Amino acid sequence: MAATIPTEAARPITAAHAAEAARKWIVAASVILCAALEVLDSSIVNVALPHMQGSFAAGVDEITWVITTYLVAAGIMIPTTGWIAGQFGRKRYFLISIITFVIASAMCGAAQSLNQIVVFRFLQGIAGAALQPLSQAILMETFPPEEQTLAMAVWGMGMMVAPLLGPTVGGYITLNWNWRWNFYINVPTGIAAACMVSAFVHDPSYLKRLKGAGRADWVGIICLILALGLGEVVMDRGERADWFATAWVWYFSIIAAGAFGTLIIHELRTPQPIVQFRLFRIKNFSLPTALLITLVFTAYGMQILNPIFLQDLLGYTSWQAGLLMLPRGLGLTAAMFFLGGIARRGYDTRPLVALGFILVGVGLTLLGGLNLNMAVWNFVWPTVIQGVGMGLVFPNLSAAALSSIPREQMGYATSLFSMTRNVGASIGTSVLTTLLVRRQQIQQSYLVQHLSIFEAWRISQQPVRIPGAPHFDLNQLVNGKRGLAMIYGVVQAQAMMLSLNNIYRTLAAIMVVGLLLCVMLPRPQKQTAAVSH
Repeated sequence: MAATIPTEAARPITAAHAAEAARKWIVAASVILCAALEVLDSSIVNVALPHMQGSFAAGVDEITWVITTYLVAAGIMIPTTGWIAGQFGRKRYFLISIITFVIASAMCGAAQSLNQIVVFRFLQGIAGAALQPLSQAILMETFPPEEQTLAMAVWGMGMMVAPLLGPTVGGYITLNWNWRWNFYINVPTGIAAACMVSAFVHDPSYLKRLKGAGRADWVGIICLILALGLGEVVMDRGERADWFATAWVWYFSIIAAGAFGTLIIHELRTPQPIVQFRLFRIKNFSLPTALLITLVFTAYGMQILNPIFLQDLLGYTSWQAGLLMLPRGLGLTAAMFFLGGIARRGYDTRPLVALGFILVGVGLTLLGGLNLNMAVWNFVWPTVIQGVGMGLVFPNLSAAALSSIPREQMGYATSLFSMTRNVGASIGTSVLTTLLVRRQQIQQSYLVQHLSIFEAWRISQQPVRIPGAPHFDLNQLVNGKRGLAMIYGVVQAQAMMLSLNNIYRTLAAIMVVGLLLCVMLPRPQKQTAAVSH
């Protein structure tokens, strides 16, 4: 009988451990669902723009404000989420954000004019901005130190897979239902997520003590709005305006740069800043953040380049292109599962960050060798390799950066971390789009110079190939204007293909820089103070 007493006494403890384990995974599912919904919404709408353009009788330049306003609003709000959560409570702010996001989504779906949907998208961006950084902060405090890399791996799966699914899901919905359902599907999902957050997420005790403390940093807020708001507009629309050949780009850039400089100086001096730039003085935070910007620059740029290659050059539909980009997400998911498993067993995962950068670089190098006559698997396999590499890097960097931050600063750290990710994505998208356009013009000019070969061919009737287009023979064309039109079409396609090859190889070289910085990553912390909820 005495032998059974410890067993009986251990049952409540075992049950408590099981309940705590179940609760942390329910919390994870709740906050990841909210954050993934916001990320999905930023990409799901892209493929529906032509249909929205027809509904609102808008021009191509006008309809892109549906995307731009969302990005501007989110860019402005993300850095402020840590301060707002401290003032009003993290759970309350999270719930208000998801409920407002759901309402704004329904209003976007019901919009009857371009002006209406632009206003509603701005509101949606303001509400959705808090979901990523707050979900990350909640997970870092819910999971113990030895499981934080696992938590970031699970969180990263939602954040990375959602934008990959966006074009596929958006294309299917738009094709089979209506573009408005790209917004309406947020309503039931968001309501379910809000109910889960309300029931299972709670503010830690230290946040309850800090709630309402301090005063608003209005100088910082104004500088933040000017710097990130105007900067986002320049990044998103500068290429369409031929950059600094347009006056407003100069004005916006000067104001944004001045406001950003003022913001940094002011925030470093004020005792209660809205953005904690002082966190960058912590090497264990600043180095992973710099590596994150490097990878995000590449990852979000690829989301622009790959659809252009598949749809504009190979002629796939948006639905087919989305399916071909899906394996990258599968590779990413598999890598994150693997990483989370070995991190939970206490292994040092830093070498896997270096391996991840190598795999991303290998995938980019393979993409740099594509041509217009390649088999589809020649595209799919390099993207799978890329996905595996990214899956090994993103959770590691997130855990390395945030595990070095005191819990009282966690909200500020996650908002700053998300801001740098957002800025890196904007810069990557803008720079790579501009590079594609400029390099295509250079390549096209080079190929057109050799079109005089066409006249020589007409005289000699000998097989002649265009430099830079080894798979294209002028003997395949007919004489006359139709032949010239076909030549120019092939030249344009080849010019874009060659420029894409150059950009892929350039991004592979950037991965080498990231690889060299990996040796400086901090060792994982063995012990950290527990966090009570």
